[in-house]
Amino acid sequence: MDIKSVNGGQETLCIKVNKVYDWVTRQSDVPLISFNASDLGSTLFFDCPGGVTPTPGGSDDPCAVLGSTFTVDCFVTDEDGNPVDPLAPGSILCAEIPQPEGRATGTFTLPNGETVTLQKVKVLKKGFIVVRVTNPQGLSCTSLPIPFAVAEKFFLCAPPGTFLQCEITDFECDANLICRPGASPGTSTFQQLDISINMCQNIQMEALVKLEITADFCAPRPELPFICPPLAFPPQCPTIFPPTPAPSPME
Repeated sequence: MDIKSVNGGQETLCIKVNKVYDWVTRQSDVPLISFNASDLGSTLFFDCPGGVTPTPGGSDDPCAVLGSTFTVDCFVTDEDGNPVDPLAPGSILCAEIPQPEGRATGTFTLPNGETVTLQKVKVLKKGFIVVRVTNPQGLSCTSLPIPFAVAEKFFLCAPPGTFLQCEITDFECDANLICRPGASPGTSTFQQLDISINMCQNIQMEALVKLEITADFCAPRPELPFICPPLAFPPQCPTIFPPTPAPSPME
């Protein structure tokens, strides 16, 4: 297989790419999500094996069904409670919050004494988590999807025409369930559930631009034992595009 026809020599190319205007990383902490006994059956619902079938205004009590010894974990889901990869695009919504008057600007002083003008970008992150409570016998109570959300502001190089590119790079969810002793020995009832969520994020401001570069075409390596024909690119029209820059007056 001869690939010289693909990367034989450099050419001046015009390409369309996303240019990164600014890029920061930050840990994002969702405000503590807390439920008490009055929330069970109103804003917090659990489904337990052998429990009472949930009805409007009611819910199974994981403490009453599973006892006082259990483990608790939580994980990201879609709005229907199906587990999803928190790092996969779209699993957690991350979007810019539009500002009626556009992005506000601010002037900041850098450590070297220079000043720079940046734009205020508001970012919303939201999704759903499910809490699962499991006892030593392997029985589990699972909550209905619980929504979470956090809004933050960033000062970035974000001139008009740029857009937000957000990526969740790490996610952690911790849940703590507290039961109170019941009226009968060995029984307990739901008292409190606290959920803390932390995530790491890449925040980038980008814009689609056209660049003129000088480069080689590249080609994939052959995959043995099958060899595909070499790739062929359409010829350029170098006499008219990309246009040749006019010589400077000093030349």
